[in-house]
Amino acid sequence: MKPGSSGAGSRFGSLGRALAQRDAQLFFAASVVSWTGLWVHRIAVAWLAWELTASAFWVGMVAFSDLAPAVVFSPIAGAIADRVDRVKLTMASQAVIAVEAATVATTLATGHLSIGLLLLLEMTSGTAASFAQPARQSLMPALVPRAELPAAVACNSLCFSVARLIGPAIAGPLIAWGGVVPAVALNACAYAFACLSMLGLRVDAAERRGHAPEGSMLAEVMAGFRYVGRHPGIRPLLIFAATASVLMRGVQEILPPYVERLFHRGPDGLAMLTAAIGLGALFAGLWVANRGRLTGATALSVGAVAVQAVATVGFVATGYFPFALLCAAVLGAAASVHGISTQTLMQSAADHSMRGRVLSLWGMVTRACPASGALALGTAGEVFGLRMPTIIAMLLALGVAAWAAGRLPVMVRELEVPH
Repeated sequence: MKPGSSGAGSRFGSLGRALAQRDAQLFFAASVVSWTGLWVHRIAVAWLAWELTASAFWVGMVAFSDLAPAVVFSPIAGAIADRVDRVKLTMASQAVIAVEAATVATTLATGHLSIGLLLLLEMTSGTAASFAQPARQSLMPALVPRAELPAAVACNSLCFSVARLIGPAIAGPLIAWGGVVPAVALNACAYAFACLSMLGLRVDAAERRGHAPEGSMLAEVMAGFRYVGRHPGIRPLLIFAATASVLMRGVQEILPPYVERLFHRGPDGLAMLTAAIGLGALFAGLWVANRGRLTGATALSVGAVAVQAVATVGFVATGYFPFALLCAAVLGAAASVHGISTQTLMQSAADHSMRGRVLSLWGMVTRACPASGALALGTAGEVFGLRMPTIIAMLLALGVAAWAAGRLPVMVRELEVPH
């Protein structure tokens, strides 16, 4: 048992055993704080972009600017995370995000923030997040015993879901009371706290770095691509996740136009919908975390995409806001099950020396693909309205889920069975 753990955690299943570790407690507490700030920030800047432009396209561009840098930087960040101190890299990345949020708040308060500058600043934050993601997530196996890794990965997603629930609950009233400035400033404080909390982690030297540099950075980046491309389980799982994310996740990234055009509501409606998504994700995350095993995770990953597509169709097809809240909760739950299951499978199947690079590609999927989907939906929404393009995307997502279902036996053998 790792230092700081407690046998009492076993009474609460896999999740309790994972959270009995001292380092895990510190790590996940900081995660909740920083991600709560992140969700407040996301809602604030999305609403700000909508107020500045009244255009779904520009709201999509703000989401794209935050998430798209992952396309360029995630593979590089993964290679760096495998060869430098992961704790220090995480701290540096979180510090940049804190400074970016403070800059947005300051320039807005002084009347110097334009939509162009906002895009540039969000791109800076997105670049930093591309480096933080593989470095931070690569530390997870050092926080808990290996048997509890699935629960730790689930807990990581659970923290995101908790933040997704708390963040909107804070953002709506805060924006209504003081505008966007205090909401974005809150994110700066949250990330500063997360950065400083990393100093308290007791991570073994062997886990702080994947390996000593073995060649050029480009060679190591390409080695990561080759490793994933040749892996018979990770390759199809990543392709499936990427395609599904492009088609489905854009809806969550550009909620303000849906809120106003389909349901004729303001920041309160946006906060309620975001909180409903977070609530669904929270309960689903708790279930997956306490499930605590790899067996069946591949089927969960595929099935959850089909459920999310159906729930999203229900969300956009109705004009009745309470039903939309229910659909939002279901799609949040399905997205949580898919994300937790997919990341757990990748964490478990990847070699230690390749973990940062594999997780960086997963980070690219979770950041760049929603950005692409958001931009496409925002653009299509200006021409055809939001409802029909969204329904078409969900029907395509169901087709992708059927494709993945046909490859389940191979993926299960390569990802769930020890080799």
